Amino acid sequence: MVFLRSLIKEFALKGNLVDMAIAFVMGGAFGKVVTAFVERCFAPITGMLLGGINLAEKKLILKGAVTEIKDASGVITTVASPELAIEWGVFITACIDFIIVAFVMFLIIKAMNRMKKEEPAIAAGPSSEALLADILAEMKKK
Repeated sequence: MVFLRSLIKEFALKGNLVDMAIAFVMGGAFGKVVTAFVERCFAPITGMLLGGINLAEKKLILKGAVTEIKDASGVITTVASPELAIEWGVFITACIDFIIVAFVMFLIIKAMNRMKKEEPAIAAGPSSEALLADILAEMKKK
């Protein structure tokens, strides 16, 4: 039990797990920001440009809603059923959300890869054999 606890503690305290947890939290928050941007800023402008449509309301109705119907004695003759529809406007909005998040992730990964490539390599000094050869050459001159 002690071994398992130390193993979990060692794993949890590694930087990768903490970095991943932070990435999940930041990703969730970023997703909410993008959704708010698309629903509250992008969609109204797009709707205005397309003639005043609201994407969130666009749907293909497969079966209309039925309200409950009772006869004169109060017995239910028709049971209520909700509308059955394909809400394609909501799907388009979610696709726009995904494209924005994917593009930002692409830019972040591209920037990180560029930073990794730009790290200056530590210049390797001369090998010990070269240093010894220089010392020997200097000693022969004297």
